Amino acid sequence: MGNAIKTAVRPALVMLVLFTVLTGLIYPLAITGIAQLIFPYQANGSLVRDGNRIVGSELIGQNFAAPGHFHSRPSAAGDGYNASGSSGSNLGPTSKALADAIKQRVATARSEGVTGPVPADMVTASGSGLDPHISPENARAQVARVASARGLPADAVRKLVEANIEPSTLGILGAPHINVLLLNRQLDRMAPNRQAAGSGAQSGR
Repeated sequence: MGNAIKTAVRPALVMLVLFTVLTGLIYPLAITGIAQLIFPYQANGSLVRDGNRIVGSELIGQNFAAPGHFHSRPSAAGDGYNASGSSGSNLGPTSKALADAIKQRVATARSEGVTGPVPADMVTASGSGLDPHISPENARAQVARVASARGLPADAVRKLVEANIEPSTLGILGAPHINVLLLNRQLDRMAPNRQAAGSGAQSGR
């Protein structure tokens, strides 16, 4: 009886150790090494830098609140745009809290000069709560405010927006979008943000 148990258990233990080493050590190290070799920028978080200073990530939204910056999509994360709090709001279409939040955001958009239909992504959060992108319609609706705050012609700001539109992946996956961080960095290089100095994104950009 004892020998039979050992005969049955030994292969199971060997396979457990083998697959633990393969899937828990060798495979992750191999994939990490390949990623660092072929896609180092993406593997390290798609970080955006000014010299040696990290100013953000292309994958995580930021709270650009100054009038001279394009504003990000609302965040549903518990702590602003903190990536550790990534989540949706879990509020359904019949939620009064969601309806009230949208009404407040629409009122804010109107007070900032948005006319006509308010883009949906200007008043609703994404599923992750941290989307770094906005729709072209969202950006176009903000052009007048940004141009006024920076003393720039609206046409120049509008051209910058159009130049930053990223198409759908392979032309069919997703919708055209604009990365807010990259757009604002180009805007900062175009003209100083006179009205918003020191009061832009929470991170100081």
